[in-house]
Amino acid sequence: MLRTRPWFLFLVALVFSGACRCDGPGLGNSRGDFRPREAEVNFGRVLEGGQARRTVTLLGTGRAEAQVTATAEAPFSVAPRTVSVPGGGSVEVEVVFTAGEGQVQGVLTLVAGSRTETVVLRGEGVRPLACVPSMQCRESRFELEPGLCVETLSPDGKACIPTSRCQENGRCQSGECVGAPRTCNDDNPCTVDACSPTEGCVTSEVSCPQPTNPCRVGVCDRESGCGERDAADYTVCGPTNCKTAHLCLFGSCRTLPTPEGFLCAPGTPCQGEGRCRGGDCVRPPVEDLVSRFSALLGGAPMAEEGGPVVLSHEGALFASVCDEDGGCRLVSFTGNGLQRFEVPYPDGGVRTLLAVSDAGVLVRESEGLERYALASPGERLWNALLREVGEGLDGGVPSTGVGRTAVSAEEEVVALVSWNGPEEDGEDAGADGGVRSTLVRLGADGGVLRAGPVEGFGGTGARVALDEQGRVVLSTAGGDRVVFAEPSDAGPGFDTVPLVDTANDGGTPGEPGASLAVASGWLFTGARSFTSTDGGAFSPVPWGEQRRPLDEPTLLLEDTGYAFARVCEDGGAPCTPQTGQLLLRALAVQDGGTRWEVPVAPPGSVSLLHEASLVSGGVVGTLSDITPDGGTPRTYLQLFAEGEALAVCPLAGDPRVAGATHVDRYLYVVLEREGTWRLEVFDLGLQGQAETRGWPQRHGLTGTRRARP
Repeated sequence: MLRTRPWFLFLVALVFSGACRCDGPGLGNSRGDFRPREAEVNFGRVLEGGQARRTVTLLGTGRAEAQVTATAEAPFSVAPRTVSVPGGGSVEVEVVFTAGEGQVQGVLTLVAGSRTETVVLRGEGVRPLACVPSMQCRESRFELEPGLCVETLSPDGKACIPTSRCQENGRCQSGECVGAPRTCNDDNPCTVDACSPTEGCVTSEVSCPQPTNPCRVGVCDRESGCGERDAADYTVCGPTNCKTAHLCLFGSCRTLPTPEGFLCAPGTPCQGEGRCRGGDCVRPPVEDLVSRFSALLGGAPMAEEGGPVVLSHEGALFASVCDEDGGCRLVSFTGNGLQRFEVPYPDGGVRTLLAVSDAGVLVRESEGLERYALASPGERLWNALLREVGEGLDGGVPSTGVGRTAVSAEEEVVALVSWNGPEEDGEDAGADGGVRSTLVRLGADGGVLRAGPVEGFGGTGARVALDEQGRVVLSTAGGDRVVFAEPSDAGPGFDTVPLVDTANDGGTPGEPGASLAVASGWLFTGARSFTSTDGGAFSPVPWGEQRRPLDEPTLLLEDTGYAFARVCEDGGAPCTPQTGQLLLRALAVQDGGTRWEVPVAPPGSVSLLHEASLVSGGVVGTLSDITPDGGTPRTYLQLFAEGEALAVCPLAGDPRVAGATHVDRYLYVVLEREGTWRLEVFDLGLQGQAETRGWPQRHGLTGTRRARP
């Protein structure tokens, strides 16, 4: 039996133990190791410039501790950069997302020794909307979800500015700005103090009662209030002529010899004021009205019958002219006669003026409407062919023009279009039998907004206008039928709401008359009747058998209408310029009665009216050719008021007048002298200041068929 030595066995065991490495699970692991719990981290939506923080958990997968280095590129960051992950434990790493605009993706890189792990990082930066509150006492903020501005009420008590200037020290209350009443009392008994919501405190002088004694006047003293005092010496207090005068002296009205040089008649544009001389009112001779300037028009003026020859807008003048060779163009001048521009019409064809407004110059061409720019180079802005606005026209020929177009405050164009069938071509469209009519509304760009038939308003005698509320008014020739044309709810056309229908009401149909004026809540139709726009009063004008009213021009201001008529001795005979004296009549709108009447031309004369205008102070101005019986024809400017002729001024020379327009204190006239067409301006002075209210408002709205009260 072999015996083994103990030391030998120990040596063998030692050799085997050094040569063997056992990695089995039952033997443990001393190396540090890790892994991230999350494979991806999403930060979601974050406001631009804001930050969001998320954590990534690192798990220790070994028995030993692991040193992990974490890195990420912008807009992601991590801190601290190095962490220790205990064996078998865990640790959190914070990752920060700084938002920009838009979606981004990045990577969190984790390294420990030779081991590298990555985590996908995602986020979206959202740029907030600029949130503006809709009104005071509202606050608006951007909500990340759902990405909209959210408005809330401001806290009560926040300072605000009241919308009414009659309130002050505003504070928000339940979303409304409420202020304390503003005090406007200035402690002056000679003023009436009030508050306007738009202007704040306003003050006017007290109107003290006027004494019955014409030589005493009511006055107000700050200390004592209303009282009386003597009128200024030599104040007129009764009937006065150049022989005796009723004048105030020391507070009493006395009859005195009229002093020499006493003013007995005001001056006119063509005649100086009158002064008393030797018991008579002596005035200097009437002088010819001489133009301030005369500019070459550059061609013959083109105008539709009864339409404007020259238009004015914001100091600029516009005319449509044609050369002898047929080339036509739009010409514009300044108020002192300098040419601003001229632009040939695209086809060189004839255009007639209709209206001018802020949007441009509206003209009519053979088959449609056009609008041209106000400023140089005056290019055409749009062209609307009327043939394209109707349906089922059977090849009809469209027609519109002066009195059948209007321009709204929104620069839309309303046109009443008549259609003649093929079998009626060449016939007079004014005979309404069988003539169809369509109402068209064009946008500021010339596009069709609405169009539809309106029965019974065909022919040249029908009229369209807009009232102060922008409502469309239609009238037949003579004004027997007047309606509001309102947009139809059932389609793209119009419904009509009756205002006047004398035939259906059993009234007597009026004589044919083509005119329509709208102002101050009244309609003046056919120069023969007045109608309230609220559908109330209807007042016919009793012209009588010997007065034949002219269709146009008609004027309307507040409670007075003005119309012209010819006097016909034989009621059954037709009135002509050769047989009828021309008259101007002022009419009361409430009952159609005559306020006053004055002759424009003497009996037996031949007269032709070119223009009529409203003048400040209840005055009416006219420009007309008058040939006295057996005399020489002259062109006269005349001013009338209260049945009296205030001024009769002949134009210098022997011009042939085409038309005119009255703006401010100036009368612009297109006329021909010695075979050359010109634009001339005449200064009418302060006595001839054009009225800026009523119908028509001549400074820039000639032919628009609308009123501006």
